[in-house]
Amino acid sequence: MSDPVLALILIVAFFAAIVAAHYFKTLDGALFHDARTPLIAGVVAGVLIRFADRTPHLHALVVGVVLTLAALYVRLTGRESEPIDGMTLGAMTGVAAAIPLAFSGEGELRQFAECILAGAVAGYGITFGLTHVADKLRQLIVDAITAAAAVGAAYAPTVAMRSGAAERHVAITAAALLPLIVIGTVFKQWPAIRAELRHEASLGVIDEEDVRPTAHPFRRLGRAGWHDASAHREFVRIANKIALRKRQQRGRAEEIARLYQVEVIKLRMQAQGMAQVDRAMRNAALRGS
Repeated sequence: MSDPVLALILIVAFFAAIVAAHYFKTLDGALFHDARTPLIAGVVAGVLIRFADRTPHLHALVVGVVLTLAALYVRLTGRESEPIDGMTLGAMTGVAAAIPLAFSGEGELRQFAECILAGAVAGYGITFGLTHVADKLRQLIVDAITAAAAVGAAYAPTVAMRSGAAERHVAITAAALLPLIVIGTVFKQWPAIRAELRHEASLGVIDEEDVRPTAHPFRRLGRAGWHDASAHREFVRIANKIALRKRQQRGRAEEIARLYQVEVIKLRMQAQGMAQVDRAMRNAALRGS
């Protein structure tokens, strides 16, 4: 199998894997909507990168800087999200950038790995700066550090190959790494989300019995005792967004934190309404039986 063909196969396989991993994390198909701008930005970035010097260290510099600029554009035009979601969109930007490079005739697999790693690092760092740093000057500093890290990530495949790793193995590892990180994040966030939902249960927003099935990475995929399985998945999405917004409002400026609090109140009302409706349906089913 030639390198261009394998590069195209890896591009398609990565898109399928990252979509599946993102759905496992969020139970939400909104990635297709959110990814439109990153994909377009990625293809444009790939066309620009194709004209860059092919010397590995100069090429890595161009890849890192261009994909960081693409991540900045995505941040300015998209909705606010978690750093891990920014990493997902950044990786998709990188893979889209690899599409024009798959026909460059030289080092297609190395360039694929460069783009996916640099895009992921850029997306994570840019989103981290937006969600964790309120001061604009500090955000610029974080963005500059992100660009340097993205350049380093783009150069990593070259370092691995010089250490004896096969180009194909480097590309396949890069393609598999990001979806695994997204899935791993679900398990890492599980205790924090469970703690937030326990607080919601103590406020009477949700039932205590719904806390574990809503937070558990696997139990939330099923019905969890609800009458309507699709309604439970929507309830999980709302409950997890409540937990996310509560985390995001901490340490933010007062006016921003107030906006988050308003959204949390609205989400709480939605969650309560859904739980009440499903509870009534379960009770009706029990009476009917």
